[in-house]
Amino acid sequence: MTEFDPNAAAAADGIFGLPYEEKDASVVLIPVPFAATVSYGGGTERGPEAMLAASRQVDLFDLQYGRLYERGLYLQPADPRLASLHSTARRQAEAVIARGGLPAGAPELVAIDAAGAAVNEIVAAATRRVLASGKIPGVLGGDHSVPFGSMLACAEHHPGLGVLHLDAHADLRCAYEGFRWSHASIMDNVLREVSGVHRLVQVGIRDFCEQEFLAIQGSGGRVVTHFDGEWQRRRLTGESFDRLCDEVLAALPAKVYVSVDIDGLDPALCPHTGTPVPGGLSFAEATHLLWRLARSGRRIVGFDLVEVAPGEDEWDANVGARLLYKLCGASLHSASACGG
Repeated sequence: MTEFDPNAAAAADGIFGLPYEEKDASVVLIPVPFAATVSYGGGTERGPEAMLAASRQVDLFDLQYGRLYERGLYLQPADPRLASLHSTARRQAEAVIARGGLPAGAPELVAIDAAGAAVNEIVAAATRRVLASGKIPGVLGGDHSVPFGSMLACAEHHPGLGVLHLDAHADLRCAYEGFRWSHASIMDNVLREVSGVHRLVQVGIRDFCEQEFLAIQGSGGRVVTHFDGEWQRRRLTGESFDRLCDEVLAALPAKVYVSVDIDGLDPALCPHTGTPVPGGLSFAEATHLLWRLARSGRRIVGFDLVEVAPGEDEWDANVGARLLYKLCGASLHSASACGG
């Protein structure tokens, strides 16, 4: 880093224009350009590439986290198998979606489900390697199905894990449209398959079906959901956002995985994401919650940022890249605070 000028225009090809190699980085980002089962808008498979390009416009000194770049941030090359898995599975899934979905286990779904399972294995293996090297893994989607393998690996490494889930959607549908690994079923799959996840704490939720609502109510406290409409009502009647953050943190254990669907934000910040929903968090609110988490004594052991879909301009990727930088900063700050 002796020849690197953090105040100059980005010159290196790495994420945020940084010149690190993986061995020198504290945060290793895993791109997963896969989005087979998206059911409304598309394009999230281009999210990692778009955020990489936009990241080079992010100023590196951060008011909250200082010179976080000095700890090293590195984006791995995408696994070459992912592009083929996406292309084939997406073509097959589009035919199913056009029919309004199929019952889970239908013959037409077998190959699509197998592609999702293959992605899970690729992401889990990549995450395990990052964790084994003592670094913090971060997944860049892609749709919200892709971080399953990362959550699985993090929960194996850190049993009793809490998941902080920022999203417009509950993602608790059981095999939505019949797809075993649907983007709308990620948290249902985590709760069913990942015993090491102690609790799921959701923020920003404002689009959900009755089955999901009943699943939350029947979870015995394993799922704690902060509905956006209720938060907005409480804020309109005088409560502070900081007080709401207190309730989120109180439900989280000592080690936390953060899963961020960009549509958890106000859709003005992510207009091209696959399923935008009115309402949601401002950028300042989302980053304040991450700041509170980073300073709470809890350790962020992994994270993902998904559903960033670039449009004709770079706005979605610009917001995504800046939120990614805050996720990296919060993770590093929490590790330092916990002696890591």
